[in-house]
Amino acid sequence: MEPVLREKEHIETISDRLRLIVSPEHTFGTDALLLAAFALPKRGGNVCDLGAGCGIIPFYWLARGVQRATAVELQAQAADQMVRSARLSGITDRLRVVNADLRRLGGILPEGAFDAVSMNPPYFKAGHGITSSAEADAIARHETETTLEDCCECAAKLLKYGGSFSVCMPPARLAETVCAMREAKMEPKRLRFVSKNADAAPWLFLLESKKGRAPGMTVENPLFLYGPDGGETEALREITAPYRKD
Repeated sequence: MEPVLREKEHIETISDRLRLIVSPEHTFGTDALLLAAFALPKRGGNVCDLGAGCGIIPFYWLARGVQRATAVELQAQAADQMVRSARLSGITDRLRVVNADLRRLGGILPEGAFDAVSMNPPYFKAGHGITSSAEADAIARHETETTLEDCCECAAKLLKYGGSFSVCMPPARLAETVCAMREAKMEPKRLRFVSKNADAAPWLFLLESKKGRAPGMTVENPLFLYGPDGGETEALREITAPYRKD
């Protein structure tokens, strides 16, 4: 029988029933949880996460009541982790894992069929920032395999008219992200900045666009992760509630 865990892997508890296998190469951080909460779709929608990594975003959605999700991931090891996580959690009928390049999904996933798509895309352009020597990390953090424009183009093809595409990115790439979404005929509609606390500059933004919609964007109140006493804010505790151990 195939082992549940492989060398250096461990299990993160996402909810009472859902168990997520993570590894040093494919794990998750706070930004992915923030995006998962920001982009949380309706329970009955047809939803997809691109560049899903270990699967934290679709697993978060499933823990919050979404019935079924699709996860697209280029790297075979990460896709394999998701498949084994689904078996471990008994949700192989609720999570479809697609090990493929998002630029080549023609014939694999239907176009115009999804209500919501999300992606925690590579934050840095190829050749910018400090590139990790680990291939898995380099692909996840830098545009070595796919660009922001590729991500937006793929999402636009998958979405129904009026469907949403949500991302998280560093503030330095906000203008670029808006332009890429609009080029793909998706209009930015909802923006939220994330800061460590009320005295710190934003380190992340969350942005939702809608396919084919008219211009007009709502800027939500900033999300602060920690309060004046250094403790987690109620907003952060609510977001991380599905997998908290305390």
